[in-house]
Amino acid sequence: MNAPSSTYGLSSEARNLHWLLSNLVEEVPGVRSVAVVSSDGLMLLSSDTRHAAAAVEAADPTAQDGPKGSSADLATIVSGLGSLTLGAAKLMDGGLVKQTMIAMDQGSLFVMSISDGSLLGVHATPDCDMTVVAYHMALFVGRAGHVLTPELRTELRRSLESAQ
Repeated sequence: MNAPSSTYGLSSEARNLHWLLSNLVEEVPGVRSVAVVSSDGLMLLSSDTRHAAAAVEAADPTAQDGPKGSSADLATIVSGLGSLTLGAAKLMDGGLVKQTMIAMDQGSLFVMSISDGSLLGVHATPDCDMTVVAYHMALFVGRAGHVLTPELRTELRRSLESAQ
């Protein structure tokens, strides 16, 4: 699979993260959209939901492809949920939050810690295999966590800002 053309000019680490994210969306059944959010709530990476929307609409024209609005909405939800669960864990002396999962009638939302407060959020279909989604998220986190340096986060933010 080739990296999308929007990765032109990015470092190899940034291109690899884009590739990992695209692979997560394309290879894991039931994944609708994905967002990577920094510890300060800014989106670093997101899936291109236009492709997911076409696939979902073809299967079920009444189904929604993700949160209403944009991938920024998913990033906002992931950031807020991450903050809420972190606060709950502190109040309960529960240690670090590793993963949060919300099962809804029309989908599932998974949030997993990457590193130093960064989060991976996945919105999936209601019939997804939750263990498969969680497994692939853990693979992403394992591969992304050690390369998600402050410099790379800055590069990813700048690339998103320039794309808008």
